Amino acid sequence: MTIEPKLIQLCIEHNRKAEYDLYKKIYSYLMSICMRYSKDNDTANQSLNMGYLKILTHLHTYKPEVPFKAWIRRVMVNTLIDEYRKNKKQSQHISYVEEYYDNSDYSEVNEALSKISCEQIHKLINQLPNATKEVFNLYVIDGYNHKEISGLLGISEGTSKWHLSDARQKLKQKIELQTLSTI
Repeated sequence: MTIEPKLIQLCIEHNRKAEYDLYKKIYSYLMSICMRYSKDNDTANQSLNMGYLKILTHLHTYKPEVPFKAWIRRVMVNTLIDEYRKNKKQSQHISYVEEYYDNSDYSEVNEALSKISCEQIHKLINQLPNATKEVFNLYVIDGYNHKEISGLLGISEGTSKWHLSDARQKLKQKIELQTLSTI
């Protein structure tokens, strides 16, 4: 994805055609990020639109020495985290486990993964509880560490580790069930 500096400048100047052109260029990239954190297309589209609005609003703060793709990714992930926090406060009361038990079972190489498509794995991840899915995506997909995740989501590092462990365990069980059903 190549975004011309002139297009960015026109967007800063609130040129509607330039804003639409930018939207078309970055839509698929932002949607792929949103789909990792959303259960359905409608929620992903809503998140994408909120993130795009933030991108346009804060475009004047973009520094050309930073890759544009990395900058919009950061804005989008932060938007998704903000939405998660808002939804968490509104509708969820989650009990957190403060201890994390290291389990060597997760280091096994599982041949079942070679039999499952990326789309199937995405569906399995979407079946995880919201908090567990958020931690899993931030850690595994986006590369945050537990300290960063705890700060972003307002949970302890131990809780972040527990959610990651729980996600791995649940995904392992779901993958085993899925591969057994295809045999």
